[in-house]
Amino acid sequence: MTHTHSDSDPSSVPISHSRVVDAEDQRAIVVALAGQPNVGKSTIFNLLTGLSQHVGNWPGKTVEQKTGSCVHAGHRLRMVDLPGTYSLTANSVEERVARDFIIRDSPDVVVAIVDAAIPERSLYLLAELLLLPAPVVLVLNMMDVAEQEGIQIEPQVLQAALGIPVIPMVATKRDGLERMLDAIVAVADRSFPYAPRRPTILPDHQEVLSRLIALLASHVPDPYPPEWVALKLLEGDEGVWELFREVAPEAIIDEAYAMLRQHEDAVLDVAGARYAWIGRMIRAAVVRPRVGQVGLTSRLDTVLTHPLWGVLALIGILGVVFALTYAIGIPLQEWLDGLFGGFAESLQDALLRVGTPAWIPSLISDGLIGGVGMVVTFAPILVIFFATLGVLEDTGYLARAAYVMDRFMHLMGLHGKSFLPLLLGFGCNVPAVLGSRIIESRRSRLLTILLAPLVPCAAQLAVLTVLGAALFRDAAGVVVWSLVSLNLVVLAGLGWLLNQFVLKGEQTAFIMELPLYHLPNLRTIALYVYRNLIAFLQKAGSVILIASLVVWVLSYFPSAGDVSQSFIAVFGRALEPLGSTMGLPWPFIVALITSFVAKENTIATLGVLYGDLGPALPALLSAPAALAFLVVQMLFVPCVATVAVMKQESHSWKWTLIGTGILLVVSLTTGVLVYQIGTGLLGG
Repeated sequence: MTHTHSDSDPSSVPISHSRVVDAEDQRAIVVALAGQPNVGKSTIFNLLTGLSQHVGNWPGKTVEQKTGSCVHAGHRLRMVDLPGTYSLTANSVEERVARDFIIRDSPDVVVAIVDAAIPERSLYLLAELLLLPAPVVLVLNMMDVAEQEGIQIEPQVLQAALGIPVIPMVATKRDGLERMLDAIVAVADRSFPYAPRRPTILPDHQEVLSRLIALLASHVPDPYPPEWVALKLLEGDEGVWELFREVAPEAIIDEAYAMLRQHEDAVLDVAGARYAWIGRMIRAAVVRPRVGQVGLTSRLDTVLTHPLWGVLALIGILGVVFALTYAIGIPLQEWLDGLFGGFAESLQDALLRVGTPAWIPSLISDGLIGGVGMVVTFAPILVIFFATLGVLEDTGYLARAAYVMDRFMHLMGLHGKSFLPLLLGFGCNVPAVLGSRIIESRRSRLLTILLAPLVPCAAQLAVLTVLGAALFRDAAGVVVWSLVSLNLVVLAGLGWLLNQFVLKGEQTAFIMELPLYHLPNLRTIALYVYRNLIAFLQKAGSVILIASLVVWVLSYFPSAGDVSQSFIAVFGRALEPLGSTMGLPWPFIVALITSFVAKENTIATLGVLYGDLGPALPALLSAPAALAFLVVQMLFVPCVATVAVMKQESHSWKWTLIGTGILLVVSLTTGVLVYQIGTGLLGG
């Protein structure tokens, strides 16, 4: 039996992240964590595994795989966090990954985590898990939220009804963790009298199910249970049908197909049996709030999901996000930038004083340190973004934001979940692209990634502010506002075109469960921030460093640091015919090219070539040429950091190059049109 004792003191939970257990001395208990989205599965996984977890992709899949380990009562437990899924029918990659792991990899225990506040919906996945070979432990998480909503659950009664361990838990307070680990060990070593009561099918189709099981008995691919395969075939599961066809003789396939055609309505009896089973299991164990009692979630949602007040609330919340980004993230970014710049300058001076060849200090300070520094300066903004995203998601609000904005995003073929990543692009396009991972649909995620660079980031807005003031003086405010609006119009138009003609595959319906509100878990959010930040620094950092070195080489040689005579200047002069179509001298083309590394490089490059930009730029460019340059600057290809994460999140160089290529064509074409039309209107 499970050991029952209090664990109200978090420090008493004997979970070790540092103890090393030799795998040869003790076989690990493999534990799969399963559950629907928003049930606290990640919180429990993070509490158990801490920094021991490893993140990758499932073999042959783009779905994230998380594994980790912990030690409890002398046993090493290897935890596998399965993708969140509502069922085990092969309608999505996540569902196939979850059920294939349970069947093929045979974990010792499956922990089914459900939301105690919505037991009817949460227990459907349990009904499917109990049909698989691995033993199951049920965890009723968010017991505090259930109490807050007026729902009372008696775990012992539910355990007696199910015949499996049932553990009440409040993961955010670590309440129930030790009892869960005790139950896992008890089930794994068979000291718990495991006798699950499983749902099957309603009486009208029980005979058909028995006949189908007998027909399939010797023709089911190993290690799939015949009873489970038969039920899945009656449900119309295409994935299981394909598995069956691969091993069964043609005659058996034909007979099974004929039987299934005669009983196409059996899927209703399969689902009906599960819901009837759920009703029986919770009838005695769950006490509902009295009629008319309104919970916290319902009270909040009257405002936060309202067509008008919900939008205003979202604007206010995002205003706080931007305020934090600009008030904390941008100053920290500037401080780090100055820190690296000062260190690079001091190191360069020290190397020159000892007689080092001039190109070596420049390589180290401008190429290596400049490249690494650029990566690190993104950290404050990324930390704020991921922390904000983690809080919004963990409290349940992110689903409401997606719901409120869904109707607007549909104009571009996107769903509401795309709104938050795109809007946060105003701080930085890097977290905007990284934020696309919250979107389940591959098509919508890719479209969001392609459109994110069109949101003007803080660096672009800074460049626009400086150059707008230098080029247009008193009219700078109108110009800046117009160009930001132009970017958003192009974003909407390009989104519509891509949706209609390029990514025009079938759109999946936007079905999102609005979870109950609950307090966020700070440990989960901290690990979420840490993992994503490290991933960015490792993957995007290497690309940025290489690109910075390439640009340094092109701008330093063969003229020993004279940009006007460097390779990049030669390249710029070669593109001067293109620049002439927009009224731009070659240095402005070079400034655009260097902005690929960082948007701020536009100002730095022009400052090197022209000195004080205030009096110099208006004398060099006509009004149409100046406007054309700013238009191209705003619509130009994203910086190298954004390109790096576009590749990382799309898992495709093809789509990354297509996205940057589209922006290159759009920016240059728009710039030419602005200059030519403006020149024509002004009479040359």
